[in-house]
Amino acid sequence: MQRESFPYFAIEYVIQGRGELRLDNAVGTLKPGVLFAYTPSTAHSIRTDPHAPLVKYFIDFAGARASRLLKTCGLADEAILQVFPPDSLMAIFDEFIDGGARAGLDDGEFHSKLLECMALKIRAVATPPKDAESVAFIGYLKCRSLIEQDFLTLKSLEQIADTCGMDAAYICRLFRRFSHQSPYQYLLHLKINYAAAELHRSDILVKDLAAEVGFKDCFHFSRTFRKLLGSSPAKFRNLR
Repeated sequence: MQRESFPYFAIEYVIQGRGELRLDNAVGTLKPGVLFAYTPSTAHSIRTDPHAPLVKYFIDFAGARASRLLKTCGLADEAILQVFPPDSLMAIFDEFIDGGARAGLDDGEFHSKLLECMALKIRAVATPPKDAESVAFIGYLKCRSLIEQDFLTLKSLEQIADTCGMDAAYICRLFRRFSHQSPYQYLLHLKINYAAAELHRSDILVKDLAAEVGFKDCFHFSRTFRKLLGSSPAKFRNLR
């Protein structure tokens, strides 16, 4: 994607994949946990690695307080941030999706307040943990990477443990220490994010998509999809 301008302010958050970013004269590498923003006048270019396609959240907004909000969270002046742990903002971005799907929350007030909370959260987590170079943190990143590589075939915590070559209980402790979700919850997020992208770019049947991402039961897949994205797969497809 390459644009010389954009009608809104935007914040984007990478949760999977690799790529390259240019914001006016600033250049950065995109990877899980990277956060960046642009204004209506910021020229920007986003390129994904074809071997590790980007998956990211984005929020577009406008208003008199937009510039100040970017300064609050440290994203003004073409800043590119890395948050720790890399998934530390997923829950609050999911709140935007869930709020948008709920009746009565479409007047903007809910998301305006949530955006302010997100700015404070970004400032809090955009600092490397003191033990970022520890053996435990390196082990956590290794597990994350292996889950990202094999998420389509992995189906359980036991399979995650076998793939990582670590004890399941130890992996859970690593995720409790460095993440805001369990390894299995992270696996589900990867599966559902992939499924959402497939629903937008293809006409695959929901039951076939469920099987592709490792769900034997199509109804279980649909319930999980709705829980994470606030919409059924069928309704989500109609949004494209």
